[in-house]
Amino acid sequence: MTAGVAALVGEVSLFRGFRRRAEILRTVRNYDSFNSDNDPLGEHDFGRFEYDSAVLYWKIDYYDLELAWGSPDPANPLVTTRVLTILLAEEY
Repeated sequence: MTAGVAALVGEVSLFRGFRRRAEILRTVRNYDSFNSDNDPLGEHDFGRFEYDSAVLYWKIDYYDLELAWGSPDPANPLVTTRVLTILLAEEY
């Protein structure tokens, strides 16, 4: 999660912040609003949703195993590390 999402969530040591963070993660986990307009390649690696009057995006990036460069073969888990980022739309 980016700093903007962390600020939206609030202090996670308090139950309210922890619950809010869990709600955002659950929304990303259950996301299934893919269609030909927002996922033309069928990769299911980007999504948009609203939470607490804010627009959030999530995206998956594909890096090499050292996290230095893009993966040479994103479909191959033997050479790819996937990184999930959840961010506010204005942080994109």
